[in-house]
Amino acid sequence: MTLLHDYQSGTSYRRGAMPAKDPHWRKQVGPYKSYAAAGAETVTLRRPRQLPAADLWQALRTRRSVRDFVPEPLPQESLAVLLWAAQGISQMGSWPRRTAPSAGALYPVETYVCAMRVEGLKPGIHHWELPEEHLALVAAREDIAAAACDACLGQEMVAAAAVTFVWSALWARGGQKYGDRALRYAYLDAGHLAENMNLAATCLGLGACMIGAYLDDAMNALIGVDGQDEAVIYAACVGKPGA
Repeated sequence: MTLLHDYQSGTSYRRGAMPAKDPHWRKQVGPYKSYAAAGAETVTLRRPRQLPAADLWQALRTRRSVRDFVPEPLPQESLAVLLWAAQGISQMGSWPRRTAPSAGALYPVETYVCAMRVEGLKPGIHHWELPEEHLALVAAREDIAAAACDACLGQEMVAAAAVTFVWSALWARGGQKYGDRALRYAYLDAGHLAENMNLAATCLGLGACMIGAYLDDAMNALIGVDGQDEAVIYAACVGKPGA
Protein backbone atom coordinates (compact mmCIF):
# COMPACT_ATOMS: atom_id res chain seq x y z
CA MET A 1 0.00 0.00 0.00
CA THR A 2 1.21 3.51 -0.78
CA LEU A 3 0.41 6.74 1.02
CA LEU A 4 -2.11 7.45 -1.76
CA HIS A 5 -3.89 4.13 -1.19
CA ASP A 6 -3.87 4.62 2.59
CA TYR A 7 -5.44 8.06 2.28
CA GLN A 8 -8.06 6.95 -0.23
CA SER A 9 -9.04 4.04 1.99
CA GLY A 10 -8.87 6.01 5.24
CA THR A 11 -11.20 8.75 3.99
CA SER A 12 -13.65 6.52 2.10
CA TYR A 13 -17.35 6.72 2.93
CA ARG A 14 -18.87 3.28 3.51
CA ARG A 15 -22.41 2.46 4.35
CA GLY A 16 -22.66 1.96 8.11
CA ALA A 17 -18.98 2.79 8.67
CA MET A 18 -18.38 6.48 8.17
CA PRO A 19 -14.90 7.67 9.22
CA ALA A 20 -14.71 9.27 12.67
CA LYS A 21 -13.88 12.96 12.75
CA ASP A 22 -10.54 13.70 14.41
CA PRO A 23 -10.86 16.23 17.29
CA HIS A 24 -8.08 18.20 15.57
CA TRP A 25 -10.70 19.56 13.16
CA ARG A 26 -12.97 21.10 15.80
CA LYS A 27 -11.35 24.50 15.26
CA GLN A 28 -13.79 26.90 13.62
CA VAL A 29 -12.40 28.95 10.72
CA GLY A 30 -14.19 31.97 9.28
CA PRO A 31 -15.22 32.16 5.62
CA TYR A 32 -12.78 34.91 4.67
CA LYS A 33 -9.08 35.61 5.10
CA SER A 34 -8.04 39.26 5.15
CA TYR A 35 -4.68 41.01 4.97
CA ALA A 36 -6.46 44.35 4.73
CA ALA A 37 -7.81 43.85 8.25
CA ALA A 38 -4.19 43.83 9.44
CA GLY A 39 -3.45 47.06 7.60
CA ALA A 40 -2.29 45.84 4.18
CA GLU A 41 -2.49 48.25 1.27
CA THR A 42 -5.44 47.48 -1.01
CA VAL A 43 -6.31 48.11 -4.63
CA THR A 44 -9.77 47.96 -6.16
CA LEU A 45 -9.18 46.96 -9.76
CA ARG A 46 -10.80 48.81 -12.62
CA ARG A 47 -13.61 46.74 -14.06
CA PRO A 48 -15.07 46.67 -17.55
CA ARG A 49 -18.49 48.26 -17.88
CA GLN A 50 -19.83 44.87 -18.81
CA LEU A 51 -18.46 41.36 -19.08
CA PRO A 52 -17.19 40.49 -22.56
CA ALA A 53 -19.61 38.72 -24.88
CA ALA A 54 -18.44 35.14 -25.28
CA ASP A 55 -19.63 31.79 -26.57
CA LEU A 56 -19.06 29.00 -24.04
CA TRP A 57 -18.87 26.28 -26.69
CA GLN A 58 -16.33 28.23 -28.72
CA ALA A 59 -14.25 28.82 -25.57
CA LEU A 60 -14.28 25.10 -24.81
CA ARG A 61 -13.26 24.33 -28.39
CA THR A 62 -10.39 26.81 -28.54
CA ARG A 63 -8.97 26.55 -25.01
CA ARG A 64 -5.35 25.43 -25.05
CA SER A 65 -2.41 25.44 -22.64
CA VAL A 66 -0.25 28.41 -23.62
CA ARG A 67 3.40 28.56 -22.60
CA ASP A 68 4.66 31.38 -24.82
CA PHE A 69 3.85 34.96 -23.83
CA VAL A 70 4.75 38.41 -25.09
CA PRO A 71 6.07 40.88 -22.46
CA GLU A 72 3.01 43.12 -22.39
CA PRO A 73 1.29 44.35 -19.21
CA LEU A 74 -2.13 42.95 -18.38
CA PRO A 75 -4.90 45.56 -18.15
CA GLN A 76 -6.49 45.85 -14.72
CA GLU A 77 -9.88 45.18 -16.27
CA SER A 78 -8.68 41.81 -17.57
CA LEU A 79 -7.28 40.78 -14.19
CA ALA A 80 -10.55 41.81 -12.55
CA VAL A 81 -12.51 39.57 -14.92
CA LEU A 82 -10.17 36.61 -14.36
CA LEU A 83 -10.40 36.94 -10.58
CA TRP A 84 -14.17 37.29 -10.67
CA ALA A 85 -14.53 34.27 -12.94
CA ALA A 86 -12.40 32.16 -10.61
CA GLN A 87 -13.71 33.28 -7.24
CA GLY A 88 -16.04 36.22 -7.51
CA ILE A 89 -19.34 36.97 -5.81
CA SER A 90 -22.18 36.13 -8.18
CA GLN A 91 -25.05 36.76 -5.76
CA MET A 92 -24.98 38.75 -2.53
CA GLY A 93 -26.84 37.63 0.56
CA SER A 94 -26.32 36.40 4.10
CA TRP A 95 -24.01 33.76 2.58
CA PRO A 96 -22.77 35.20 -0.74
CA ARG A 97 -22.79 32.85 -3.71
CA ARG A 98 -19.66 32.53 -5.82
CA THR A 99 -18.91 31.75 -9.45
CA ALA A 100 -17.49 28.29 -8.66
CA PRO A 101 -18.98 25.51 -6.51
CA SER A 102 -17.47 24.33 -3.23
CA ALA A 103 -18.18 21.39 -0.95
CA GLY A 104 -20.51 22.57 1.80
CA ALA A 105 -20.11 26.14 0.46
CA LEU A 106 -17.04 26.39 2.71
CA TYR A 107 -14.56 27.64 0.06
CA PRO A 108 -11.26 26.57 1.64
CA VAL A 109 -9.24 27.81 -1.36
CA GLU A 110 -7.56 31.23 -1.21
CA THR A 111 -6.39 33.12 -4.31
CA TYR A 112 -3.05 34.91 -4.52
CA VAL A 113 -1.72 36.84 -7.51
CA CYS A 114 1.96 37.09 -8.40
CA ALA A 115 1.77 40.32 -10.37
CA MET A 116 4.69 40.61 -12.75
CA ARG A 117 3.23 43.07 -15.25
CA VAL A 118 -0.22 44.47 -14.45
CA GLU A 119 -1.14 48.06 -15.28
CA GLY A 120 -1.10 50.21 -12.13
CA LEU A 121 -0.32 47.30 -9.79
CA LYS A 122 2.88 46.98 -7.77
CA PRO A 123 4.97 43.94 -8.69
CA GLY A 124 4.68 41.37 -5.92
CA ILE A 125 2.24 39.10 -4.11
CA HIS A 126 -1.39 40.18 -3.77
CA HIS A 127 -4.31 38.42 -2.06
CA TRP A 128 -7.83 38.40 -3.51
CA GLU A 129 -10.08 39.51 -0.66
CA LEU A 130 -13.74 38.62 -0.39
CA PRO A 131 -16.47 39.69 -0.10
CA GLU A 132 -15.01 43.16 -0.90
CA GLU A 133 -13.41 41.89 -4.14
CA HIS A 134 -10.22 43.89 -3.90
CA LEU A 135 -6.52 42.98 -3.85
CA ALA A 136 -4.42 43.33 -0.71
CA LEU A 137 -0.66 43.67 -1.02
CA VAL A 138 1.05 40.81 0.81
CA ALA A 139 4.60 41.65 -0.28
CA ALA A 140 6.02 44.05 -2.87
CA ARG A 141 8.77 42.33 -4.86
CA GLU A 142 10.55 43.64 -7.93
CA ASP A 143 12.00 40.15 -8.41
CA ILE A 144 8.63 38.42 -8.38
CA ALA A 145 8.98 36.99 -11.91
CA ALA A 146 12.28 35.29 -11.10
CA ALA A 147 11.10 34.15 -7.65
CA ALA A 148 7.89 32.63 -8.97
CA CYS A 149 9.75 30.96 -11.82
CA ASP A 150 12.25 29.44 -9.39
CA ALA A 151 9.47 28.12 -7.13
CA CYS A 152 7.82 26.56 -10.19
CA LEU A 153 10.88 24.44 -10.94
CA GLY A 154 12.33 26.96 -13.37
CA GLN A 155 9.44 26.82 -15.85
CA GLU A 156 10.28 29.83 -18.03
CA MET A 157 6.65 30.51 -18.94
CA VAL A 158 6.10 31.72 -15.37
CA ALA A 159 8.73 34.45 -15.70
CA ALA A 160 7.35 35.46 -19.11
CA ALA A 161 3.68 35.65 -18.03
CA ALA A 162 1.98 38.83 -16.88
CA VAL A 163 0.55 37.15 -13.77
CA THR A 164 0.71 33.83 -11.99
CA PHE A 165 -2.26 32.78 -9.90
CA VAL A 166 -1.43 30.73 -6.81
CA TRP A 167 -4.18 28.87 -4.98
CA SER A 168 -3.77 27.66 -1.41
CA ALA A 169 -6.03 25.66 0.87
CA LEU A 170 -6.91 26.56 4.44
CA TRP A 171 -7.39 22.99 5.59
CA ALA A 172 -9.37 23.73 8.74
CA ARG A 173 -12.04 25.64 6.80
CA GLY A 174 -13.11 22.39 5.13
CA GLY A 175 -11.88 20.11 7.89
CA GLN A 176 -14.29 21.58 10.43
CA LYS A 177 -17.07 19.77 8.55
CA TYR A 178 -15.39 17.00 6.56
CA GLY A 179 -12.36 16.05 8.64
CA ASP A 180 -9.49 14.50 6.69
CA ARG A 181 -11.74 14.02 3.65
CA ALA A 182 -11.54 17.81 3.22
CA LEU A 183 -8.27 17.30 1.33
CA ARG A 184 -10.23 15.66 -1.49
CA TYR A 185 -12.69 18.52 -1.68
CA ALA A 186 -10.09 21.28 -1.60
CA TYR A 187 -8.42 19.90 -4.72
CA LEU A 188 -11.80 19.52 -6.42
CA ASP A 189 -12.65 23.12 -5.51
CA ALA A 190 -9.34 24.32 -6.94
CA GLY A 191 -10.11 22.53 -10.19
CA HIS A 192 -13.52 24.18 -10.46
CA LEU A 193 -12.26 27.72 -10.00
CA ALA A 194 -9.11 27.23 -12.10
CA GLU A 195 -11.14 26.05 -15.08
CA ASN A 196 -13.41 29.07 -14.71
CA MET A 197 -10.33 31.29 -14.88
CA ASN A 198 -8.92 29.32 -17.82
CA LEU A 199 -12.08 29.71 -19.89
CA ALA A 200 -12.32 33.40 -18.99
CA ALA A 201 -8.74 33.88 -20.20
CA THR A 202 -9.67 32.22 -23.49
CA CYS A 203 -12.66 34.53 -23.90
CA LEU A 204 -10.40 37.55 -23.29
CA GLY A 205 -7.91 36.44 -25.94
CA LEU A 206 -5.33 35.57 -23.30
CA GLY A 207 -3.29 32.44 -22.83
CA ALA A 208 -3.11 30.38 -19.66
CA CYS A 209 -1.25 27.30 -18.48
CA MET A 210 -2.11 25.35 -15.35
CA ILE A 211 0.77 24.41 -13.04
CA GLY A 212 0.90 21.40 -10.73
CA ALA A 213 4.69 21.02 -10.64
CA TYR A 214 6.38 23.29 -8.09
CA LEU A 215 8.59 23.17 -5.02
CA ASP A 216 6.07 23.08 -2.19
CA ASP A 217 8.19 24.78 0.47
CA ALA A 218 9.35 27.46 -1.96
CA MET A 219 5.82 28.14 -3.20
CA ASN A 220 4.44 28.36 0.33
CA ALA A 221 7.24 30.75 1.29
CA LEU A 222 6.60 32.82 -1.84
CA ILE A 223 3.07 33.72 -0.77
CA GLY A 224 3.89 33.70 2.95
CA VAL A 225 1.97 30.69 4.26
CA ASP A 226 3.21 28.01 6.64
CA GLY A 227 2.60 24.93 4.49
CA GLN A 228 0.77 23.26 7.38
CA ASP A 229 -2.46 25.08 8.23
CA GLU A 230 -2.42 26.67 4.78
CA ALA A 231 -0.60 25.25 1.77
CA VAL A 232 -0.35 25.85 -1.96
CA ILE A 233 -2.26 23.28 -4.04
CA TYR A 234 -2.41 24.72 -7.59
CA ALA A 235 -1.16 27.55 -9.80
CA ALA A 236 -1.58 29.02 -13.29
CA CYS A 237 0.25 31.61 -15.37
CA VAL A 238 -1.56 34.00 -17.69
CA GLY A 239 -0.50 36.52 -20.30
CA LYS A 240 -0.90 37.63 -23.89
CA PRO A 241 -0.01 34.70 -26.15
CA GLY A 242 3.11 34.88 -28.28
CA ALA A 243 2.97 34.51 -32.03
